Amino acid sequence: MGNCSRCVDRPKRFTHISLWNWRNFQRVDMDLQARVFLVGPNASGKSNFLDVFKFLRDIVSVGGGFQGAVKERGGVSSLRALSARKYSDIGIMVRLGNAERDDLWEYELTFRQDERNLPVIAKERVARCGNEVIARPSAQDEEDPERLTQTYLEQVNVNKDFREVADFLKTTRYLHLVPQLVREPDRSVGYRNDPYGSDFLKQVMGRSKEERDSMLRRIERALSVAVPQLSEIKVEFDSIGKPHLYGRYKHWKPQEAWQTEQQLSDGTLRLLGILWALLDDGGPLLLEEPELSLHPAIIRYVPQIFSRVQLKSDRQILISTHSSELLQDEGIGLDEVLLLRPSEEGTTVVSAGNIEEIDDLLKGGLSLADVVIPKTCPGDTAELAWFGE
Repeated sequence: MGNCSRCVDRPKRFTHISLWNWRNFQRVDMDLQARVFLVGPNASGKSNFLDVFKFLRDIVSVGGGFQGAVKERGGVSSLRALSARKYSDIGIMVRLGNAERDDLWEYELTFRQDERNLPVIAKERVARCGNEVIARPSAQDEEDPERLTQTYLEQVNVNKDFREVADFLKTTRYLHLVPQLVREPDRSVGYRNDPYGSDFLKQVMGRSKEERDSMLRRIERALSVAVPQLSEIKVEFDSIGKPHLYGRYKHWKPQEAWQTEQQLSDGTLRLLGILWALLDDGGPLLLEEPELSLHPAIIRYVPQIFSRVQLKSDRQILISTHSSELLQDEGIGLDEVLLLRPSEEGTTVVSAGNIEEIDDLLKGGLSLADVVIPKTCPGDTAELAWFGE
């Protein structure tokens, strides 16, 4: 892979993930592409898989940290897989890379709970291009075990040699915009960068006017296709300083009608939020079910939207989905689809490219959606029709 000098570009994406005893997953060991589609039944762990990347971001976020990230998720006992056996430590290993090499950085964190019910580090390791940078527990940790309640990753006084890792993890963004929260801006009091959208309009107004107008014009062009009557969008403060989204609709009257976020449809708000997130600055983008509230004809073009954005930004996008329409896109590669399969021993994750029968069925003329989606259906779903008997 060549030399690994400081002139090598910074990491751009997650290239590999390993998990042990994390929530639904007893063991995961998986390469990650620049675009990832997570497919599986309800409660199979799609959200929990995405939460790994949020967890790492929370460790390095301002006001976050290892202790806070674990506490926010209910403690070690809530994070540990129910299928965990004798070895019950929870572990995460991610590999970070770019176009030049896929193992630019490697970060590993294993932790457990002590007698005080506090999360403590069992192992923390950082490697650059295969060369170990730090390994814990260290001799100092052994002398003072309290040090193991914090990661080196979150401490600026000790992470200088691998701060690129922390800086990259900070750029991860998660979005699952809830239209009703966008419509109720009062809910955003005390929230900042809420992934569910309660302060979404504040985030938009937080950009410079030039940036905001440029992004909204690009979004406007896309929305005018999805919502043909929509001719213009803008975000402005009202007389008491609250931000509002305005959409201008073509109308039979000479004066076109303006509507606020209160009148805009869930689908319009959801699509606007996704498009904004794609154009916004940041690193890996985590999206939960982007198909929600969108027309099937629009959903089919969402993967192409992702691809066009990635051509300009190299931004990694990880998506959870139940949508057959989303997977109809012929440009989706088998190695981009990860299939989650729940069992009594926890959920396994397998690349669609490693399932021989899928490749055979595709060669037989079926679409990726035709092959993959049926594998995510729970058994005996027909029995739901008997509800109420």
